Amino acid sequence: MRTPDTRYAWNGDVALAYQIVGQGPTDLLYYQGWGSNLDIGWESPYLSRFLRGLSALGRLILTDKRGWGCSDRFSPNDVPAYELLTDDLLAVMDAVAADRPVVFASGECAGVASLLAATYPQRVTALILTDPLVNFTATDEAPGSATPEEWNDFFRRVREEFPQPGWWTGPDDHPEREWFFKYVRATVAPGALVAEFRRFLATDVRAVLPFIHVPTLVIVDPDGDGDTDPRNGRLAASLIPSAALVEVPDPGGIDWHHWYGRSSGIVSESGSFVQDVIDEEARFDRVVATVLFTDIVDSARKAAELGDHDWRALVEQHHAIVRGMLARHRGKEIDTAGDGFFATFDGPARAIRCARAIIDAVRPLGIEVRSGLHTGEVETIDEKVGGLAVAIGARVGAAARTSEVLVSQTVKDLVAGSGIAFEDRGEHELKGIPESWRLYRVVAA
Repeated sequence: MRTPDTRYAWNGDVALAYQIVGQGPTDLLYYQGWGSNLDIGWESPYLSRFLRGLSALGRLILTDKRGWGCSDRFSPNDVPAYELLTDDLLAVMDAVAADRPVVFASGECAGVASLLAATYPQRVTALILTDPLVNFTATDEAPGSATPEEWNDFFRRVREEFPQPGWWTGPDDHPEREWFFKYVRATVAPGALVAEFRRFLATDVRAVLPFIHVPTLVIVDPDGDGDTDPRNGRLAASLIPSAALVEVPDPGGIDWHHWYGRSSGIVSESGSFVQDVIDEEARFDRVVATVLFTDIVDSARKAAELGDHDWRALVEQHHAIVRGMLARHRGKEIDTAGDGFFATFDGPARAIRCARAIIDAVRPLGIEVRSGLHTGEVETIDEKVGGLAVAIGARVGAAARTSEVLVSQTVKDLVAGSGIAFEDRGEHELKGIPESWRLYRVVAA
């Protein structure tokens, strides 16, 4: 089998490499973590055999994520946020006319794939996660990840020894060993790798997992450790409603490189799963979205000062500005009540930047606006959007101060690496919402 042609999809000015292998009624989008280079990957008889196995399930779409392999690289100062990587996947899907592929993701790429499935369930038929990492710093609830001290040691070794021998967990005389080191070097440079993984430490998508409603298969190595610690996958499976968890052990002892000893088992489990779900319909009435609430501060006082006619004219100018900013940042207006707006976004960073832009744009009118944001599952019924996430967003907005963008912990966790800075506003009791919520003020976006 000859190496597939490498082509490019575009997200703005960024080129995203992709290949297409095989054909069939089912599309399978493969998004590999822990190393990726579309061209060099085919030089490995192990990885190429694994990919050919997946291509037997349907039309296989391969892509190098932004910053890796054959896709456009980034500098250590330009690490993309998760929502931008999600946009990249959509760009590749559009380029190859994949309306609703099954998305297969491994390692740290599982977080991006999870966000894609939760936000765009109408674009994803099903989700397969192999050895997923959805949070990167060990906690009492998620003990399978590395500790901050272990990560710092990893970063030191990357800078001093990249690619370090410890990355190869097979026998020293294995014929694949030297190819693997070349593969790692062809994936990403060490400075960008450290910067990207530092971003991952501040990223946690666990809050999104309960809102994934497409059929999901989670595959773990029951004997894995380190990067393939099965506790990570089991945690992810426990948080995704109705997710199926299967254990595929590695008889070859090469640990987290899933295309070695576990290759045939993973392909077999994936094939059975795809066959089971291919004719099922996913639910499209529940998606993950970022909700934005804005209102004019002291509007009653301002209306009394201006009188009905002038106040009405001012509100019309305000509404025109807000709608322009929503259009610019891909926001969707849901409702307008008096002097406030309720809108949704498919990415939290865009929502934050829109909220900041609205505050700056309406200030010349002599008014101040406050905003609140939360990311969670929303329900759409007859084009009306509701649910607990909407109620939380409204309460966060009510807690905001003049010219302030206030966000929930969930929003903060999802925009790590986007360049947005926050100030901790502490724990808040939100009226009618269970438990207390930690909120953050946006200080730079």
